Amino acid sequence: MIRNYFKIAFRTLMHNKSYALINITGLALGLAACIVIFLVVQNELSYDQYHRKADRTYRVTLGGRDYNPSVAFAIAPAFKNDFPEAEVSQYFAQQGGLVSVGEQKYNQKVYAFADENFTKIFDFTWLSGNAETALKEPNTVILTESAARKYFHDRDAMGKIIKLNNEKDLRVTGVIKDLPSNTHLVFSFLVSWETIRKDVDTSHFWSIQGGMVYITLPKTESAKSVQARFPAFIQKNWEADIAKEKGLLLLQPLKEIHFDRRYLNQISMPRSKETIYGLAGVALFIILTACINFVNLATAQSLKRGKEVGIRKTLGAFRKQLIMQVMGETTLLVLVSVGLSLVAVTLFLPYTETLLDIRIETANLFKPEMIGAVLLIVVVTILLAGLYPAFIQSGFQPLKALKSGVSDNSNGKSYLRKGLVVVQFSITQILLVGTLIVGSQMDFFLNKDIGFDKDAIVTFSTGEKVDVLRQKLIDNPGVQQVSFASGGPAYNTNFAPFTSPELGMTENDVTEIKQVDENYLSMYHIKLLAGETITKIISKDTVANLVVNQTLITRLGIRDPGKAIGQRFFIGDRPIRIKGVVQDFQSESKHKKIRACVIMYNPNSFWQASVKLRPEKMRETLASIEKDWSELNPKSLFSYEFMDDRIAGLYNQEYKMYTAFRLFSAIAILIGCLGLYGLVSLMAVQRTKEIGIRKVMGASVPGLVVLFVNQFIWLILIAFVVAAPIAWFAMDKWLQEFAYHINIGPDIFLISIITTLIIAGVTISHQSIKAALMNPIKSLRSE
Repeated sequence: MIRNYFKIAFRTLMHNKSYALINITGLALGLAACIVIFLVVQNELSYDQYHRKADRTYRVTLGGRDYNPSVAFAIAPAFKNDFPEAEVSQYFAQQGGLVSVGEQKYNQKVYAFADENFTKIFDFTWLSGNAETALKEPNTVILTESAARKYFHDRDAMGKIIKLNNEKDLRVTGVIKDLPSNTHLVFSFLVSWETIRKDVDTSHFWSIQGGMVYITLPKTESAKSVQARFPAFIQKNWEADIAKEKGLLLLQPLKEIHFDRRYLNQISMPRSKETIYGLAGVALFIILTACINFVNLATAQSLKRGKEVGIRKTLGAFRKQLIMQVMGETTLLVLVSVGLSLVAVTLFLPYTETLLDIRIETANLFKPEMIGAVLLIVVVTILLAGLYPAFIQSGFQPLKALKSGVSDNSNGKSYLRKGLVVVQFSITQILLVGTLIVGSQMDFFLNKDIGFDKDAIVTFSTGEKVDVLRQKLIDNPGVQQVSFASGGPAYNTNFAPFTSPELGMTENDVTEIKQVDENYLSMYHIKLLAGETITKIISKDTVANLVVNQTLITRLGIRDPGKAIGQRFFIGDRPIRIKGVVQDFQSESKHKKIRACVIMYNPNSFWQASVKLRPEKMRETLASIEKDWSELNPKSLFSYEFMDDRIAGLYNQEYKMYTAFRLFSAIAILIGCLGLYGLVSLMAVQRTKEIGIRKVMGASVPGLVVLFVNQFIWLILIAFVVAAPIAWFAMDKWLQEFAYHINIGPDIFLISIITTLIIAGVTISHQSIKAALMNPIKSLRSE
C-alpha cells in the first residue's frame, strides 16, 4: 500500500512538473541554509570543548579597569611556586615571523612559544613526536601538518631544522594535525619556551606585554577557592595597596573564552552568544518560510485537483487514504529536496572559511548529532508542510467538488493562507532590515570617525638600516610622506599603568604608548588641540614632556585641552608632563571605548614604517619600495599592509556576519517570492471565470494586474508593521555590543519596505499578467 502511495505521488508530481520544481527548489534552498547554519552554530558552541581537561582549565587574565588576556611573564613562575597543585603553562603568541628552510624563506603570520606543560593541558592529534618531551628542550619546535607540508613538502619533517627570524635554529620534534576551527588557539607552529626563557623579563609583575597563562586545577579544587587566594598572591608579589583592588587577576574558564566580549585584544576574536543564537533564529525563519511556501503551493495545487478528489471519494476512497497520498507526495518532495540540499551543502562547505570565517569539514555532516538533526528537520518539515494541505484536500465534499469546483474562501482558509504570507514577508523584512543595519554599521566602522587619515597609507617593517631606508623612501617620487614609529594608529604595541596623585587619581589606569617620529601627527592628520606637537628632540629632563590624547586628560579630570598643558602624571614610577593634547583617534576597534594614549619621540623604537603613496602608479611605487627594502635586508622577505586593510581586519567577524546576512536574506527572499508566486497561482485558478468575464466586459490587462497586486499590497504592509519593531529590537541589541555605533533611522525601514514592494510587485506581475492574457473564451468554456 505504501509503495502504491509513493507510485501515485511520483506520477502526480511528474504530471505537474512546474509545481514539483518550484516546491523542491524552495525546500532544498531552505534545508541547505538550515543545515549550514546548524553546522556553524554547532561549531561555535563547541569551542575548546574537545580538550579532556576543558572543564578544569582556565586562563589567568587581568581585570579591573581594562580587561586583557595578556599578563606579565612573572605570573607563570609565581603561579607554579604558589599553586603547586595546578598545572601551569606559559603561552606567548607572535603575529609575524620569518622562517628559513635552507635557501627558501617564508613569512609566517602566527606562531607561538609554549612550555612543556602546554601539550599536557591541551589535546592535539600527534602525527609524530612525543607530547611529553617535544617542548622540553631549547631550540625545538612543533609544526602543524600544513606548516610541515609547506616547509618540507612530502618529506618527513622530524629532526629537520628551520631558522626563525634569521636568529634561532629550531629542530622539529613533533608534527600535529592542524588545529580545528572551534578553538581560540591560533598558531602554525610552537617553539619551546626554553628557547627564549633567558631573554624574557620575569621580574616585573605589572607589565601586560607578556603572554597568556593557562592553569588546570585538580578535580578536588574549585576556581572559586583559587580565586579567593589571589589577594594574598598579589600582595606577596606586588604590594599591599594593589592587592586591595578587586578583580585585578581573574580566572577565565576555557569554555567561555570564545564568548567573553570583555577581552578584545587577542588574535582569535570572541563572538557573543546572542549573535550565534540569532543565527540559529535565522535558520528557523528560513525553514519556516520554506514550509509556508510549500503549504501555499500545495494548497493551490489541491484546488486544481478538486474534481480528482471528488471522483475518488465517490468511488469509495477514504479520507485516510487521501491524507496518506498527500503525505506521500510531501515525503517524496522533501526527500528529493533533502538529497539536493545535502549536495548543495557539500559543495558550499569548502567556501565557509572564506565567506563566514569558519572552517567546517565535510565529515561533520556524518556525525551522529548532525544526522539526527537532519532527520528531525526532515520529519518536522514533512509534518509542517504536508498535514495542512492533506487535511484540506481530503476534506473536499465530492458533490460540490464535481459540480462547481472548490474554493478556499470558507472557514477562514483564505485568511489563514494570507496570514502565512504575512508571516513569510515579516521574516523576509526582518532579515532585510538586519542586512541593511549590519551594512550601515560596517560602513561606520571603516569610514567614519576614526580620527586619522588612512587613505593610500601602507605600513611595513623598517628592517635593519632605518636611516638609509628613510632617505630612499623620501627620494622615491611615488611617496608623499614618510613616518617611522613603533606602530601606526591602528597598531597596538605597548601599554602601561598611569596615575596622578596631584590630580586625585590614585588608582591605576591603563594607557597605550606610541613611540613616533616628528612626521607622525601631520602624516596621519591627527589634530593637535592644544600645546606643542611632536619634535625631534630627546628630553634629558627627569620629567618627560609628552603629547597625550583627549581620553587621557578626561581620565585625569580635565575637560579643557588648554588647561591640561603642564599638568603632571606618572606612567609607572616615571613622572610625565603634558606638552600637547591631540584629538582622540581609533587605535582599536569600535567594540571598545577609545583608550588613553601617550605619544612620544623615541628613535630606538622605530619598528614600523608608514608611507603615504601618491595615487598615480601605486603598484610601481610599491615595487620600487620592495626593491629598495630587499636590497637593505637581503636575509628577510618584504611584507606590507595597507592601513585600510588593517582597519577592515579589526571587524572581520562583523564583515562575515554581514556576508551571512546577505546570503541567507537572499535565500529567504527567493523562497518568499516562490510562496507569493504560489498564492497568485491559487488566485488565478480560483478567479479564472471572473477574469474571463472582466475581459469580455472590457477590462484591460493593466487593470487586471492591478486587481491582483492590490490583493497583496496590504498583506506586505501588515508584514512590515509586524517586522519593523522586531527587527529594531533585535538589531538595537546587537549594536549595543559596540562602544560606538550607528543610530537606527527611518531610512533603513523605508528602504526595506520599498525593496520588498518592488520584489513582490515583480513576482505578482509575472503570474498576474499571464492570467490576464489568457483567452477569455477558453477561460469561460473551461468553467
